[in-house]
Amino acid sequence: MVDSTKLLAKILCLYVGLALLPTVVLAQSPDTALTRRTIQLQDVEVAPTAVNTKGWLLLNQDIKTELEGGVNNLYNFKFDKAEKQFRSLRRRYSQHPLPYFLMGLSQWWKILPTNITEKSVDKLFFAYMDTAATKAEALYEQDEQNYEASFFLAASYGFSARLHSERHDWAQATVAAKRSLKYLELSKQANGLSPEFLFGQALFNYYAVWIADEFPWLRPVLLLFPKGNTELGLQQLRSVAANAVYTGPEAKFFLLKIVSSERENKPAEALQQARYLAATYPDNPYFQRQYAMQCFNSGHFADCEKLSTSILDKYNRGLTGYDSFSGRYASYYLGYIQQMKYKSLATAKEYYQRCLVFSEVTSQTEGYYLHATLNLGRIALKQNDLAAAQRHFKVIVAKADRKSDMYQEARDYLKAQRKGARQPKTAVLAAGKPASARS
Repeated sequence: MVDSTKLLAKILCLYVGLALLPTVVLAQSPDTALTRRTIQLQDVEVAPTAVNTKGWLLLNQDIKTELEGGVNNLYNFKFDKAEKQFRSLRRRYSQHPLPYFLMGLSQWWKILPTNITEKSVDKLFFAYMDTAATKAEALYEQDEQNYEASFFLAASYGFSARLHSERHDWAQATVAAKRSLKYLELSKQANGLSPEFLFGQALFNYYAVWIADEFPWLRPVLLLFPKGNTELGLQQLRSVAANAVYTGPEAKFFLLKIVSSERENKPAEALQQARYLAATYPDNPYFQRQYAMQCFNSGHFADCEKLSTSILDKYNRGLTGYDSFSGRYASYYLGYIQQMKYKSLATAKEYYQRCLVFSEVTSQTEGYYLHATLNLGRIALKQNDLAAAQRHFKVIVAKADRKSDMYQEARDYLKAQRKGARQPKTAVLAAGKPASARS
């Protein structure tokens, strides 16, 4: 149950703090966890009447035009340029949450590509999100129909909840997630005014159903929470991705994650989304490796090779965000391509060895690490290096899932070696390609 809670916390404490439902449930007593849940999210877009939108920066076309470049810089990992623009906005709108939220979002994207392991900017991230929430709360207290303020409260608390959950600070994550859900309900009153407001509801609609399907033991609790709508959620998310300025890149990012998942399994759409993100933000290491992954999964090896070579080149040049996490992906893909396409075992071996190093540096010793190890063992057999083959297969037996084919292959080889029997033939054509290259 602890592992399931952690998984849900990672996925559901999203951009607008949609839920963190199991954290709320498990971090409190049964009596307190289920109180104050009377929210009824609707499946229609609402255009409120008689609402004073004066001062709403999300609806200000001049601000949108001004900040579009800053948002592009942020997602293209030009953080210095982006933050300079956000600070300029802060000087002119010091009491508005938008500049503080964007500064916090900039910190978030310094954390995300490291699989949330980077902690050096945690304090700065929380400071910006807390300030954004404080500024938004002040605006909300002045006017409870200020749905823009509600949007920023939902977003700020949602991001904070996500990182608190990653750091296993369940109490803080629970508080932030509950507040985010409260303001998400309020902000949806304005989702007919701008696609920015629709983003949170889109994610909630999709993931609320996802939880019930993936974790049936939570269904009795979910009856007390808003109901979702998978198809509507995807429809809304696509609308936000196509039309929103501030939340558009995030919507595209989540759309990619959703359509590439085993649940949706839409490889053509996933490839399209990944291609767009990689082309639009060519220096974003996360988007580049996601596109390389989609190319690899779909058999577009020429594009995968080009992308992976570029990733390693940018890593060698020290570009922002290009670290061992990205190197792990790229080196495995290049090793596989050298082994299977070019039949260059020596070069493949070098890339696989780099993959092992990148994996160990990042403590990611599953997935690609194990497949690279398996292929190194197979290459060693072809090169008649039985000592190296035995060493690699021992790693597989020690680390791989006992129900996996790679475990069976490695165990059979080692067992045959111990008995002094003739080594078994290996299925070279399989070449250790991950069944699902998503990690």
